[in-house]
Amino acid sequence: MVETMDELLARVQKQMYRLRDLNDATAGILATETSPDGAVTASVDGNGALVGLSLGGAIAKLSPADFEKVLVDTAQAAAYRAFAERAELVTAYNEESAVT
Repeated sequence: MVETMDELLARVQKQMYRLRDLNDATAGILATETSPDGAVTASVDGNGALVGLSLGGAIAKLSPADFEKVLVDTAQAAAYRAFAERAELVTAYNEESAVT
């Protein structure tokens, strides 16, 4: 419980700083995954948006259907890692918020 207006303002300001830190941390997430055969490397941000894509020489050996599968699977794996990192940040934020 807050006893004075100054305490309330300090608490709100602390929460705002923590929320800004969470926003900065999630904005900085970049997860990169490479397919097992090295044909595709995909990078995604904390929202799961594809921000980088590299194709290796191994794609020449893939059929269009196999290429599509490798591309989607690799991007999905990168997104999974990005979302896991984001979830850890949000969980830590929520746990700290529950304590204060």
